[in-house]
Amino acid sequence: MKSIVVYCGSNPGTNPLYQKVAEELGQKFAEKEIRLIYGGGNIGLMRAVADGVLQNGGQVTGVITNFLAELEVAHETLTELHFVETMHERKFKMVQFAKGVIALPGGYGTFDELFEILTWRQLQLYNGPVAVLNVNGFYDLLLLQLDRMVADGFLKAENRELLIVSETIEDIMLKIEEFWEQAI
Repeated sequence: MKSIVVYCGSNPGTNPLYQKVAEELGQKFAEKEIRLIYGGGNIGLMRAVADGVLQNGGQVTGVITNFLAELEVAHETLTELHFVETMHERKFKMVQFAKGVIALPGGYGTFDELFEILTWRQLQLYNGPVAVLNVNGFYDLLLLQLDRMVADGFLKAENRELLIVSETIEDIMLKIEEFWEQAI
C-alpha cells in the first residue's frame, strides 16, 4: 500500500468533523508512508487531506484539469502536481498511481468518481479496493440505495460487496490492508 486515491469534497461541509477527519486521514497516510493521490485542489476537504499529509512529512500527488486549476486554485506545495485536459483523464491518471481508493464526504464530483471506480472494479478494469469512510453517517442513505438496487435486481450482491465501508480511519486502513493480504 504505497499510494491511495482519496475522493472528497472541494467544500469543507457544514460539520467541522468532516475537515477534522480529512486532516487525520492525511496524518495517518504520512505516518504509514502512504502517498496521497487526489484531485490537486487547494480548497475544502481536498486541501484538508493534502495538508494533513504534507504537514506530517508525507508525499502528495495531485492531478487536476487545467480549467479546475483556475477555478479551485491548484495546491502549489504538493510533492507532484499533474495537469490534464479532461475530467476523464484526471480520474484515469489518479487510479493509475494508486493501490486503493477511499471516498470521504463530498458532492456530485465525489459521487461521480466513486461510482466510476466502482463500475471499473465491477468490470475488472481496476483491481484495487474501493472504500467509503462513512463519517457521521454521511453515506448511510447511499448504502441503503445500494441495498435497494440489490433487492430490486439491478445490482448483484457480489458487486454490492465490492464497496468497503468503515466509520473510522483505523478500520478503513485495516480493511484495505486485509484486501491486499487476501489478494496475494
